Amino acid sequence: MTNEIIGRDQGENADAPFEVVRVTRDNVKSLDSWPATGWTGTYNWLRTSRGSNAPVISTGDMVSLQIWDNSENSLLTGTTQKEVSINKVRVSPNGTIFVPYAGDILIRGMSPTSARRKIESALQPFIASAQVQLSYEPGQESSVDLVSGVAKPGTYPLPNRNSTILSAIAQGGGVSANLKNPLVRLMRGGKTYDIRADKLFSDASYNTVLRGGDKVVVQEDQRYFTAFGASGTENLIHFEQEKITALEAMSLIGGLDDTRANPKGVLVLREYSAKQVRTDGSGPSQRDVAFVFDVTSGEGLFAARKFQINPKDTVIVTESPVVSVRTVFGLLNTLLVTGNRL
Repeated sequence: MTNEIIGRDQGENADAPFEVVRVTRDNVKSLDSWPATGWTGTYNWLRTSRGSNAPVISTGDMVSLQIWDNSENSLLTGTTQKEVSINKVRVSPNGTIFVPYAGDILIRGMSPTSARRKIESALQPFIASAQVQLSYEPGQESSVDLVSGVAKPGTYPLPNRNSTILSAIAQGGGVSANLKNPLVRLMRGGKTYDIRADKLFSDASYNTVLRGGDKVVVQEDQRYFTAFGASGTENLIHFEQEKITALEAMSLIGGLDDTRANPKGVLVLREYSAKQVRTDGSGPSQRDVAFVFDVTSGEGLFAARKFQINPKDTVIVTESPVVSVRTVFGLLNTLLVTGNRL
């Protein structure tokens, strides 16, 4: 099968059940624009933005009030009592809390200081000298969930509107040490964003600000390609970085075996979906494509250096024709020695 692929000329693709593409420096750039397989082709992530350092009250938060009133005929306090406590009132789905005499007051989206002032103003017509102290406990919509991949998974409150994902991961005890090639996934509002942990940790612009209700999952990067043939290993090779070139893939699989490998026949097998097949030359003409590399020349090496491996690709290092000849001669020598002994 591999000899059939290597020996096939690109002009013979029309009647074949697969397409053969010989990768060169001239076509490697255009091949990079072909549809991605095995994943979206790049990780999608939110850049950082600055928020306020003040917390924001949200639906589901618990608000406690202490109201002081020094008037002699107070509507809230008794003759000897100067303050009254209203403990743990949950912010309703419409963003309000009920305050006696003032009614429902909208405080969602406000800082505790702004909410306190609004409640005082709402009480003024009924309790002219009222002073209010407000405290709150963040609810689910003011917290984030660290689901997995950290030392201490759980729900963590956001102290302010400027809390970042790195701060949350640090609160959770950091990324679990047993994870190889960790990937950070952020789930927000029905959308999912991914970034490799090493990239997140190395660039401050990726340290995005979290919102209440966000869910963070840290897990191993599941992308892999398969190594097969006359190389140093035959196995599933997981991506150790976001992108891997064909030349890097050859290094990851242990290189080409000097005694077995055919450096003119390094293959990358890839399967496209039916929707990704093209008839205008802007993509694969068949669902199954074999990319062929000749790494005996500078042309082939530079092409392999720029060609991107996709997840679920199969990298095959074919055996040199010399190996087959050696195998035949070895078998003949064994037969001759055995015959002489008989």
